[in-house]
Amino acid sequence: MKKFYCLSDNVDTLVGMRLVGIEGEVIHQRDVFLKRLEEVVVDNKIAIVLITTKLIDLAPDVISELKLRDSNSLIVEITDRHGGSKLGEKID
Repeated sequence: MKKFYCLSDNVDTLVGMRLVGIEGEVIHQRDVFLKRLEEVVVDNKIAIVLITTKLIDLAPDVISELKLRDSNSLIVEITDRHGGSKLGEKID
């Protein structure tokens, strides 16, 4: 069975995800984020990777490339509890 996985920059978002059964981890450094992201997208058990906006902002070029070349996982940007992102504009 394929599952979700969350890479978050804050504990609150991760706790919310865990309440609905989504595992994940909190990351703050770019190099750690990129290493874990590469490991997660090649995991055949993970279908959807949820990533907070602040983490995506650490490496937007890498995220764009992964979205184009990775057919194993769907990468989805999520906002944090403050909702300060202009996510709708990014989707357009």
